Amino acid sequence: MALISPPTNAKLYSVPPQPRVSTPPRRTTVIHHTFTNRNFKRSVIEANVVRTYLCSNSERIPEHRNRTLPIACATPIAVAENIPGPNSGRIDAAVKWRRNVYWGRKWNSRDIGTAVVVVAMHLFCLLAPFVFNWAAFWVAVGLYVVTGLLGITLSFHRHLSHRSFKLPKWLEYFFAYCGVLALQGNPIDWVSTHRYHHQFCDSERDPHSPLEGFWFSHMSWLFDTNTVIERCGKPNNVGDLEKQPFYRFLRSTYVVHPVALAVLLYAMGGFPFIVWGMGVRIVWVYHITWLVNSACHVWGKQAWDTRDLSRNNWWVALLAFGEGWHNNHHAFEFSARHGLEWWQIDMTWYAVRLLQAIGLATDVKLPTE
Repeated sequence: MALISPPTNAKLYSVPPQPRVSTPPRRTTVIHHTFTNRNFKRSVIEANVVRTYLCSNSERIPEHRNRTLPIACATPIAVAENIPGPNSGRIDAAVKWRRNVYWGRKWNSRDIGTAVVVVAMHLFCLLAPFVFNWAAFWVAVGLYVVTGLLGITLSFHRHLSHRSFKLPKWLEYFFAYCGVLALQGNPIDWVSTHRYHHQFCDSERDPHSPLEGFWFSHMSWLFDTNTVIERCGKPNNVGDLEKQPFYRFLRSTYVVHPVALAVLLYAMGGFPFIVWGMGVRIVWVYHITWLVNSACHVWGKQAWDTRDLSRNNWWVALLAFGEGWHNNHHAFEFSARHGLEWWQIDMTWYAVRLLQAIGLATDVKLPTE
């Protein structure tokens, strides 16, 4: 299909490629790290998420024929000071405890506000069967595409976090506003956390790694905002967004915009539109986004040796508009295309390709064949 074929004028970059793993490793070798919590050690090994993280390169990858792709990126946005280099052999970091997110700590106002919103949206979903109508259902589906695909995966992730392509400012701001309506935070905070995830992926400083438990990486980390500051420091990796008044405006007025959407929906269709257009749709997009952080670091296949736990997960890719090809993404972080094989469905890439075909997306970064 022409829609999914890389354009002939795509920019190519000559950064050394990641080796591709063609056969799974035959054994798991755990290096010398000591885990102080026996339950944590057991759960990690049973989930098979320790295989890649705690193995040396020589033992992890048997001899095989590689098919490599040059990475589609130039200079990383934020460079870690103590991340092992590409030939370092292993990642010398391990989580020695599991944070108690819910009990035994002081909750700040932001933690409480986040928990109230998340719980309230889930409670709205309980009312969905009692107020169902087809108009409300299709409103939820439409907003799922607008806020999930255009807002989160295309704008917040591939455009703002990784700068995989360029857009006219009016369109960039429109897509970013769609992301605000997903109720996942303002663009500055969202992008900062995601860049830290790539900088410290699956180490003690990762804001949301399954090494502290599946549910921590899925959603619990949201309720302990001090964790990100303790591990990564204050957000200092989003200067490109902070210097733009529009993004500062969205940060300072973030809550107003979803409330305004709720008022509009109520005026259009009453309470059913609120339940389905806000509650059901927001919770659906929540968990699909969170599955990329959790499921895609636990279940699936690793096509590339990225020295982290990232996996390609086909069913998350279907739900999350192509974001489930997560190992591909960690191998080629700045690529606008995550589904690198012809059969890897990537709806976000198709949207970017369409924008490029009509001249709205430029400087699209892609791996070569």
